[in-house]
Amino acid sequence: MLNDIKKDATTRMQKSVDAFRQDLTKLRTGRASTALVEHLKVNYYGTDMPLSQVATIGVADARTLTITPWEKPMVAAVEKAIFASDLGLTPNTAGTVIRINLPPLTEERRKELSKHVHAGGEDAKVAIRNIRRDANHQVKELLKDKKITEDEERRSEDEIQKLTDKAIKDVDDVVKDKEKELMAV
Repeated sequence: MLNDIKKDATTRMQKSVDAFRQDLTKLRTGRASTALVEHLKVNYYGTDMPLSQVATIGVADARTLTITPWEKPMVAAVEKAIFASDLGLTPNTAGTVIRINLPPLTEERRKELSKHVHAGGEDAKVAIRNIRRDANHQVKELLKDKKITEDEERRSEDEIQKLTDKAIKDVDDVVKDKEKELMAV
């Protein structure tokens, strides 16, 4: 019973950290990354498809992305999806190849993005603490139903706290890494 609760809490905390890490891949740094546009939805013959399923996305150099749609008629749809996104990017089309030049980030924009990263980190920490609260509540229910002793309850709560501390440290590491990446010129 207690092991199941701890295993569930560990899994959910790790998923929170992974989801936060995934969200940060969509954040535009000064460097080109395919993750920046992969998630964009493109109208593919009446169906919204992720860009990565209708085109090849590549990094030409540190500040340029190239997108090559698999079908010529898709060029216009891909351009439209890029313009409609909230990324603020302008595609340049040459035949069937779409190039996206990423402008260097200003110092002000870097600081703004850094605040965004910190806010996301705090949200992830809140989610982790909520998972801790749920796990502790389940342990208290077991104690109330007299399925475990008070010593087991205290031990379990300490172990759950250690799991929480580790997950929060992981979030802090992700924030620190992303901030370092943002501030690199």
